[in-house]
Amino acid sequence: MSESTACHREDSTRLPPVRCALVTVSDSRTEASDESGALMAHLLESAGHLSVSRALFKNDEQAVRSHVRALADRDDVDAVLLTGGTGLSARDRTVEAVRSLFDKEMPGFGEIFRMLSFQEQVGTAAILSRAVAGTINGRLVVSMPGSKAAVELALTRVLLPELRHLVRELKR
Repeated sequence: MSESTACHREDSTRLPPVRCALVTVSDSRTEASDESGALMAHLLESAGHLSVSRALFKNDEQAVRSHVRALADRDDVDAVLLTGGTGLSARDRTVEAVRSLFDKEMPGFGEIFRMLSFQEQVGTAAILSRAVAGTINGRLVVSMPGSKAAVELALTRVLLPELRHLVRELKR
C-alpha cells in the first residue's frame, strides 16, 4: 500500500459514520427470511455505520428504480446498498434499474468483487455476477449479488475499507 493510500485510509477513520439505505431485491425472500439484508445491516453497523432504512422489493425494475431514486434524494442517506437481482435470469433487473440512474459508474467495484469472488468463492462462476456501483445525485449506490457469501465478500473485502473515503469524495 502506498503512503498516500495509507494516509487516505487513516484520515477516513476520523470521518463520521456513513448513513446507508439497504434494499433487498428478491422474489423468494420475505423480511423474516432476508438473511443477506440482515447481514448487510450487521456488517455495516459493526463497522460503525448507520442503517437509516431497509426495504425488500420483488424483482420489479420500475419499483426498484423509483425507490433508489427517492433514496438518493434523501438528505439522511449517503449510500444505497442493494443485494439481489444481479444475475443473468430474465427476472434479474436490479443492474438495469440502478445503472440507468447513474451519474457516474465505478467499474472498479464490480471488477474487484468478481476477481475476489473468482479467487475465494465460486471460481469461474464469478462471470455470472453483474455487480455494479456508481453515483446518483452525490450518493454512492452499490448493487451486489443476493447470497450471504457475496454480501460478506463485497462488504468486508471491497466496500467497508473504502466506504468513508468514498462518501467524503462524493461530498467534495
